[in-house]
Amino acid sequence: MASLPESSVLFICMGNICRSPTAEGVFRHVARRAGLLDRLTIDSAGIGDWHAGDPPDRRATAHAHRRGYDLTTLRARQVTRDDFAHFGWIIAMDRSNLRDLKAMQPEDYRGSIGLLLDFAPEAGVREVPDPYYGGAQGFENVLDLIELACSLLLERIRLTLAAHP
Repeated sequence: MASLPESSVLFICMGNICRSPTAEGVFRHVARRAGLLDRLTIDSAGIGDWHAGDPPDRRATAHAHRRGYDLTTLRARQVTRDDFAHFGWIIAMDRSNLRDLKAMQPEDYRGSIGLLLDFAPEAGVREVPDPYYGGAQGFENVLDLIELACSLLLERIRLTLAAHP
């Protein structure tokens, strides 16, 4: 497999309607604010195809909007093996997603696969909890965790880009 761009990020959750589109929207915002959005490829996908083509969950969209993030243009899709050829960073929201990704990972994949919250150990948790079956506080908690981790992930990528201009 050819060398992957260090500037391509794919966020993964179960159905691509709550956590991963939220991470995509937050990361796009953080990258835009840092002046790096035009140097990055950012996307999200789900392990399953149940919601393919659907917009993010209305609660995720509403909570994100209150914090200044726009998720309205995003649509769910399922992760594919081809994604491993296009994304240098494939970032899962929980251990179950990570296990599924590693099961489909080609042997020659040279990018980085891991958990989003591994970039933010100070969060005190390793998984972004799925807010789908909960209330408003679950979506707020997801945003808190994702905001923290996305800022730190961008710093990591910024250092990588600086080392390989």
